[in-house]
Amino acid sequence: MKAYVTQETLATKCDDWLAHIAAYNTHQLTLNPGSSALLVVDMQNFFLDPASPTFTCGGLAIIANLVRLIAAFRAAGRPVIYTQHVHHPYVPDAGIMGWWWAGQCVEGSPASCIHDDLAPLVTDKLIPKHRYSAFYNTDLETVLRCQQIEDIVIGGIMTNMCCESTARDAYYRDYRVFIPADGTGSVNEELHLASLLNLAFGFAHVSSVEALVAELKTAMPENKTTARGSSTAPQS
Repeated sequence: MKAYVTQETLATKCDDWLAHIAAYNTHQLTLNPGSSALLVVDMQNFFLDPASPTFTCGGLAIIANLVRLIAAFRAAGRPVIYTQHVHHPYVPDAGIMGWWWAGQCVEGSPASCIHDDLAPLVTDKLIPKHRYSAFYNTDLETVLRCQQIEDIVIGGIMTNMCCESTARDAYYRDYRVFIPADGTGSVNEELHLASLLNLAFGFAHVSSVEALVAELKTAMPENKTTARGSSTAPQS
C-alpha cells in the first residue's frame, strides 16, 4: 500500500485536512499550558516497522512532529504520558480483539517498544493497555487527576482507532481535548480524515503541531511575567 503521507508532504497535507474539516472544527480552544499534558499513543515498533503486518504508514510520517511536540511539553515543564498497546504471550487478555485482529503485540517483545526516536524518559509515565482507549481499565485517569490536568493533547496512532477512542473517553470525563492533525496518523487518508471530521464535530479541537507548540511557549520560564510585563521573581 502506498503511503498517503510522508514527512515531506505532511505540512501541505495538514493544511488541506484542516481546510476540509473547517466547517465542523468550530470549537476553537486555546491550550492552557499550566494544566495540560501530552498523551503519545501507541508509537510502537509493532505499528511503525514497514515489515510488520500492522504497519501504519501515517505513523512514520509524524515521528519528527511528535519529537518536536514532546520537546515542547518537556521544555514547558508539562507531563508527557505514553501508552503501549500490549497483550500477554498467551493472550488471556485479548478477548474479542483476538478474533478481530490477526496477531497481537506481545508485552516485553522488541515490537512492543516505543520507537527509539520517541523513547520515554524514566520520569515519564508509561501506560500499558489492552483495548483501544487509554482510559479503559488503566490508571490514566488517576495520573491525570493527580496532576490536575484539564487539557489533553493526543498524538500518535491510529487516528481512527486508539486516538479517537481515547479522545472520546477524555471528552466524556470533561477534559478539553486537542488533536494535532499532523501529529496523528493511520493506515490511509480516508480513515485519518474521517476521524478528524468526527473528532472536530463532537469531541476535540483539531489543530496543528505548530499551533500547539506556539501556545506551549507561553509556559516557558522566560515568558512568566506579571500583568505589567515585569518578572514574577520576588523583589528585594
